[in-house]
Amino acid sequence: GDVQESIRQLESIKNKQEVSLCTMMALIYAHKKSPNPDRDAVLELDARLKEQRKTAGQQALYYAGLFLWHLGREDKAREYVDRMIRVSGGGKEGLILKAWLDLTCGKETHIKKALKYFDEALQEGNDVFALLGKAQYFEVRQNYSGALEIVNQIIANFPNFIPAFIKKMKLQLALQDWEQTIETAHRLLQKDPLNLEAIRMEALHHLCREGNISEASARLGDLIKALDRLEPHNSELFCKMALAFSRTCGRSQLILQHTQTLVQRAFDLASDNAEFATELGYQMILQGKVKEALKWYKTAMTLDETSVSALTGIIRCQLIQGQLEDAEQQLEFLNEIQQSIGKSGELSFLHAVLAMKKCKRQEEVFALLNDVLDTHFASLRGLPLGVKYFEKLNPDFLLEIIREYLSFCPAQPASPGQSPSPLLKHCASVLETVVKTVPGLQQAVFLIAKVKYLSGDIEAAHSNLHYCLERNPSFADAHLLMAQVYLAQNNTNLCSQSLELCLSYNFEVREHPVYHLIKAQTQKKMGEISEAIKTLQMARNLPGMRKPTASSKTKGKSIEIDASDRVSVFLELVEAHRLNGEPHEAALVIQDAINEFSGTPEELRVVIANADLAIAQGDVKHALTMLRNITPEQPYFIQAKEKMADIYLQYRKDKKSYAACYSDLVEKLPSAHTLLLLGDAYMNIQEPDEAIEVYEQALKKNPKDPSLASKIGKALIKTHNYSKAISYYEAAVRNGEQNFLCYDLAELLMKLKQYEQAEKVLQQALDHEPVNELSSLMEDVRYQVLLAKIYSKMEKIDSAIVSLQQARELQGRVLKRAQVEQLDAVPAQKQLAAEICAEIAKHSTAQRNYEKAIKFYKEALVHCETNNKAMLELARLYLAQDDIDACQHQCSLLLKSDQDNEAATMVRAIILILQQGF
Repeated sequence: GDVQESIRQLESIKNKQEVSLCTMMALIYAHKKSPNPDRDAVLELDARLKEQRKTAGQQALYYAGLFLWHLGREDKAREYVDRMIRVSGGGKEGLILKAWLDLTCGKETHIKKALKYFDEALQEGNDVFALLGKAQYFEVRQNYSGALEIVNQIIANFPNFIPAFIKKMKLQLALQDWEQTIETAHRLLQKDPLNLEAIRMEALHHLCREGNISEASARLGDLIKALDRLEPHNSELFCKMALAFSRTCGRSQLILQHTQTLVQRAFDLASDNAEFATELGYQMILQGKVKEALKWYKTAMTLDETSVSALTGIIRCQLIQGQLEDAEQQLEFLNEIQQSIGKSGELSFLHAVLAMKKCKRQEEVFALLNDVLDTHFASLRGLPLGVKYFEKLNPDFLLEIIREYLSFCPAQPASPGQSPSPLLKHCASVLETVVKTVPGLQQAVFLIAKVKYLSGDIEAAHSNLHYCLERNPSFADAHLLMAQVYLAQNNTNLCSQSLELCLSYNFEVREHPVYHLIKAQTQKKMGEISEAIKTLQMARNLPGMRKPTASSKTKGKSIEIDASDRVSVFLELVEAHRLNGEPHEAALVIQDAINEFSGTPEELRVVIANADLAIAQGDVKHALTMLRNITPEQPYFIQAKEKMADIYLQYRKDKKSYAACYSDLVEKLPSAHTLLLLGDAYMNIQEPDEAIEVYEQALKKNPKDPSLASKIGKALIKTHNYSKAISYYEAAVRNGEQNFLCYDLAELLMKLKQYEQAEKVLQQALDHEPVNELSSLMEDVRYQVLLAKIYSKMEKIDSAIVSLQQARELQGRVLKRAQVEQLDAVPAQKQLAAEICAEIAKHSTAQRNYEKAIKFYKEALVHCETNNKAMLELARLYLAQDDIDACQHQCSLLLKSDQDNEAATMVRAIILILQQGF
């Protein structure tokens, strides 16, 4: 960034013949960049440049072309390079530079030629610039492993060439191999202790992969020191280095202090740069400093009045401060110019926030939020995993969107058998993308846990929360949600423990109604109804319980008391009074709730609770009348209809009216989700033919939903129409839309004893290039396990063992990846790994290969130490081999986990008999 120093150094070499042309170009560029350009000097240099160009030799032409290429002046660079190639008679250097020009110009016809030129140049021997170009060619083609092979070749031939190590590190990350990436970063730092790319990579690894904020912060501090030493005047670099960290740190104040320092340094070096001022505004938003953010966005607008990003930032601040009219006017203005600037995800998001704050219809808000996600993910297409990807993914922004979606989801988990809100599925898929890329982002893991909890997947919620709390034991919100999870599992002791832990880390949580709500629900479960009533009455008297916008301060951040939490306290109190035999008090609280929440989206939860109260008092007719009055445009309409249907089926045994509730739902709110509910309703009342018809309609609306296609197949099987089920599965698989149905088809064929056809289906499903996606690996494991079952039934035991061995190898990869990418899947995947090993052991026992059998039963127990079947079989094998001590030990372990296990008791009796010498 020091223009004067660069001019001084360029002046000292401008008379050197081989670099004279490019030096003059650089001097002209530098003069134009300086605050007060010397126009006479520029004119003189320009004249000399035109003169020297006529007689320039090949080296001078080469360096001039190289300089222009770095400047982005591709056409001008091409003129010099072509001339240089003519002068040198097709020299290698010119050919390589021409290839680089072709590769980076963005034109497909040129890119194809680049590889040919690189290969031609490499026929004359290894050239680092040509090899690097060839690696870049493979990278452009997204063949990262091909690029990595070339880079390894460079390192083998030029072991001290630092750029090759940097390229290798980035390619390993593009291949999603963090371990190798970090190993290369360490090697780089041994050769170059202040290497900025390697220090940044280590910091990103601590932050994104490990979620270790303190280590990431320390490395970020080292990065700033290295920048100060190496690039003290490079404003662009200071700003660039901050971006990925600020967007992936989950708003950690520790990290944001560093990123703010970096951007502030950039602005101090170039205080006329509107982009740096805009970024400082965003840094303030991330820290919750809205007034300061607004100040910076206004500074940016002063520096560049056409800055769309600065104006967007101002609108964001206005929305946070509740200045809705101003925000709306500015958004309308931006909308008009959006045609010329292209679609922006952030702009759509601000429209959605405005629509929510103005209480627009849910459908309108959802359409806007869906649009935000489509636009956002479209901008990521084709980007490999890397620093740029972290910036563009902007997990912080995605979590904001998810929180908006969740505000429309039911506050309580779906009850067993009830289909969860489709919004939850949508949220889960976005969050899984975030966690797969940034597994260290605890807020994302926490939100997955919340989504899983609300979807009724309690085990998955538990796994994710356990991961969060292992890394951050003081995460109060996670303890609070964990308490709810334990409550759902009827584990009141652990629930109370979680509440105490939550309180010990954040004493102000006592001001939050959710804390008292969970405590009361625990007391209710333990039969302490009077205590629960006292707890809930205390919650009702909390400051802000009657003010929707209230929040209570805690450790510098606010705990928001939203309407759904407030209404939950009222409804839980109604239920507690009812259980305590106090119908009059319950009715009074319901009336209070009606008055409190009338005209709000939560009003319908009160109506549904009122209907429950009427049912409890035996007034089914009144309950139905209340629920009938709920209209489709109101939130909770689906829940009201489900409740009505439930009443008809349970209390009136009226199947026709039960199904009619769901038909009405489809008529009023036609969607794949409501059709799915209707189909499930028909299956509930044993009418699979009607269910199939409805599922097929749903599939047309949502052809990519795997559960729908599977439900159709299962409904056909229920009607015993096996041939039609087989035809359906085969057609779906043939069309290539529903490959996952291969498993269902093969399983059906196996049940019908059509083993050869089942084997053929699975062999076709497994006939593909090696896969790296976690979901594809899991799918292949399921195929191999089922194939092994089929081979067993065909009595092809060797083939069965081969399939199981392949399944075991794949499952090893799945477990390694799931620990990081899909935590909630780990328990089930460990269970599957144990079953695969136990199955191999079973076959080994049948073949009298006892050593192998013991080895695999032991491995099964490593994956799942409570696998009683494996323990028992291991005990029997030890007994068969006369290893009495090992057998005894295994039986003790088994009886510890299952005291009444008859088989273990029998084996122990046999041991006693043997020991007594009978």
